[in-house]
Amino acid sequence: MNIILHQPEIPANTGNIGRTCVATNSTLHLIEPLGFKLNEKTLQRAGMDYWDKLKLERHISYEKFREEHPDAVVWMATTKAQKCYTQVKFSENDYIMFGKESAGIPEEYLVQDKEHCIRIPMSDDVRSLNLSNSVAIVLYEALRQQNFSNLEKEGELHRLSWD
Repeated sequence: MNIILHQPEIPANTGNIGRTCVATNSTLHLIEPLGFKLNEKTLQRAGMDYWDKLKLERHISYEKFREEHPDAVVWMATTKAQKCYTQVKFSENDYIMFGKESAGIPEEYLVQDKEHCIRIPMSDDVRSLNLSNSVAIVLYEALRQQNFSNLEKEGELHRLSWD
């Protein structure tokens, strides 16, 4: 899977998302401009010691990303969508895009591809969920649909055994 962050602003969110991408063998695509530098301590701290294992691509704009990936299926997560993220069928090489924390994905992109806009249901008392939580929710649904292929499905205890 592929996660796209369009102009992320908060380094700790991006660090957490990077760690989730490492845990799921997903690639993180960052669309510039970023609201921080990639060497910021808060980014590194949130990503813990996994940041060097992250498959990361940077793109100077969404238009450049589309030029580099013309056949990409891009699902756009937005609170404005009519379709819930559980109503779509994700494929293994799809991209799931999330907008910047303060504004989301530009509406110009949303109206160009209404069929690929998805939302996470939530109370109308809340404007949006935390970005890293939103990525985890949608990404794990996409992976669930693929039976968590290529991911470890069982864990081991550290000191004791399950017997």
